[in-house]
Amino acid sequence: MTSSVSHPNTISLSLDEVHALALRVLTHHGLSDAHAQAIARVIVAGERDECHSHGVFRLLMCAKSLKGGKVACAAVPRVTERSAAVVSVDAQGGFSQLAFELGSQHLVEKARRTGIAALAVNNCFHFSALWPEVESIAAHGLAALAMTPSHSWVAPTGGKRGVFGTNPIAFSWPRPSGHPYVFDFATSAVARGEIELYRRSGRALPLGWGIDASGAPSTDAATVMQQGAMLTFGEHKGSALSTMIELLAGPLIGDLTSMESKALDDSSGGGVAVRLFMAS
Repeated sequence: MTSSVSHPNTISLSLDEVHALALRVLTHHGLSDAHAQAIARVIVAGERDECHSHGVFRLLMCAKSLKGGKVACAAVPRVTERSAAVVSVDAQGGFSQLAFELGSQHLVEKARRTGIAALAVNNCFHFSALWPEVESIAAHGLAALAMTPSHSWVAPTGGKRGVFGTNPIAFSWPRPSGHPYVFDFATSAVARGEIELYRRSGRALPLGWGIDASGAPSTDAATVMQQGAMLTFGEHKGSALSTMIELLAGPLIGDLTSMESKALDDSSGGGVAVRLFMAS
């Protein structure tokens, strides 16, 4: 676990120590070992690749969700074979990582057999990056595409309130060297976790990341997160991609949009997410 920026009171951990820390925190808060192991792997990947907004920092979100009773700590994901090329996994109200790991085995088999396949993960809690998962599919020699809506924190171009989630999309392509070509980015200007890191450090946001409640540009992280909204990247282009992700990884697979997920979270404290993966 390394960083290009030096801070006072910094503690340096090896990746093995990050893994052990993640397991301790997650199991301490009641998560089953199978779920904790799956989440620890993506936490380590975030730190390994120096994406700190998706590394150890995410344990705070996991702990908050677990303390609030939002997540089914010992949920056993249910895999359903939908067709020769489609598989779905009901995460049963648990975190998404274990559901993906179980479903991806079927996804890989179907893609090899039919040439292209899709995996839908429903009724899950999603908090992590997508690239570790598309990387794992590329390790089988397959190209992969993944996407997920989230909560309606992001305003469309010209809008004043959140409609879209950060709605990330990830892609991987296997290469003979063993290191796949991979990208993973939010269709918002930046990940929400990055704005939270700015808020915690008291730094001003770059212009173009968010707006206040009136729709005016804002560089105050707290204002953007609590009163205003985040923005898409590339204005109308980011809005268009975000709309596509809302539809493909929401209604198409029989699940919620970002606005519906946020409304459920606000009313019951139990908003859920969905994820769509394709492999070929």
